[in-house]
Amino acid sequence: MAGTIAIPNPNPSTYVEALNTLKAEGQWAIVWRRFRRHRMAMISCALLLVMLMSSLLAVFIAPFSRDHQNVKSVERFALPLSREVDTGRIHVAGTDEIGRDNFTRLLYGGRVSLTVAVMVATLSALIGITIGSAAGYYRGIVDTLLMRFLDFMASIPELTVLLILTAILIQDPNLLPYPRWLIDLTTQVMGFDFIRGKDESRSVLTVILVLTVFGWTGIARLMRGMVLSIREREFIESARALGQNSATIILRHVIPNSLAPIIVAFTQSLASAFAVETVISFIGYGVQEPTPTWGNMMRIAENNIFDHGWMALLFGVPILICSLSFNFIGDGLRDALDPRQRL
Repeated sequence: MAGTIAIPNPNPSTYVEALNTLKAEGQWAIVWRRFRRHRMAMISCALLLVMLMSSLLAVFIAPFSRDHQNVKSVERFALPLSREVDTGRIHVAGTDEIGRDNFTRLLYGGRVSLTVAVMVATLSALIGITIGSAAGYYRGIVDTLLMRFLDFMASIPELTVLLILTAILIQDPNLLPYPRWLIDLTTQVMGFDFIRGKDESRSVLTVILVLTVFGWTGIARLMRGMVLSIREREFIESARALGQNSATIILRHVIPNSLAPIIVAFTQSLASAFAVETVISFIGYGVQEPTPTWGNMMRIAENNIFDHGWMALLFGVPILICSLSFNFIGDGLRDALDPRQRL
């Protein structure tokens, strides 16, 4: 017939082969595929992984012990690639003002700074998710009380109170009776010496505690908004009709369906905790010497910026890389979790 188009006889095996090649992708597989398209996020993940693994394996990588002093070879600030007279070992990144190897302390300082950031962000997220879920799901008087408490915490000038609290608590660590097992665990994780390291562990735990106290409000507010939008959906009503209690519904249905924006907020919390810890250690109110962190190492560089400006670059570059990496990863996750993005 005129005007008709001849369609070739399809080969059934072709359709079978095509169907076999199709892979059913879950939600997180799609998110991962989208995330991989963000090149800066992938590069940032690689850089952070290298820094984190280097810090955790510092005892195997570092050419010197953490507090080793090269007092016979140099008095102050040996230049990079200088050699220790007694052992012949090379100070790859030079030494600080009392002859300690900068590269070694960079590795151990990264362990402290990154661990503090991860712990603060994780604890803040857990507190924020718990409070936000309870407020959004139960509403009523529970929501009112929790949100007024959140408003009160958010209204406090965070940096000022942080400086006051850390100054008081670090000057007298015994004001906070930490459990012995927690101090021992922190000493082991951070690689501290067990004789003096328990006092160092108290200092690190105090900074983590103080930063966590003020770090959960943003995630709690975000979580509450997500729960309010989810709690009235059909699958929640079905779960109630099946007799599931509120705790089960929150843990199995509400929180998993609210994770997308929380993950993005978690990366932002990482960046914020890392920056705040660096700042308060830089100005002398955070983790104290002899515990190395990138913040208090920058303070040494700042005190000698005109005579030994290379140290500011040496200590500042890792801080810059980590800060940018956290933000790039957050951008990548935000794009990957955006439902409006094409597959």
